[in-house]
Amino acid sequence: MADKIKLIIAVAIIAASFFVYYTQEEISLLYRVLGVFAAVIIAFLISAKTEKGASSIAFVRASVVEMKKVVWPSKKETTTTTLTVGVMVVIVGIILWTFDQFIGWGVRLLTGQG
Repeated sequence: MADKIKLIIAVAIIAASFFVYYTQEEISLLYRVLGVFAAVIIAFLISAKTEKGASSIAFVRASVVEMKKVVWPSKKETTTTTLTVGVMVVIVGIILWTFDQFIGWGVRLLTGQG
């Protein structure tokens, strides 16, 4: 129950910041944006103290660890792969266009239009 209350408070803080942002146009835009930014940070800190917040943070940390394990391709590998895919798309496109022409020719021949 305490987690639900914390999440409701976090959502209320963000909603209040958006309300102030859109209704208090006489306040400088910079201050309104900073207010929304501060509200989001406060809401994040409050929601991080919940069970779902803690599991979300753990998930993000695990994702960062996994991202560090990824071996990213070099520029040469990326360029070679991109060019290979491009050439294959053109070749398959030409083959399909050729098949389409033969099928169209066959249909016109069978229907007496060609």
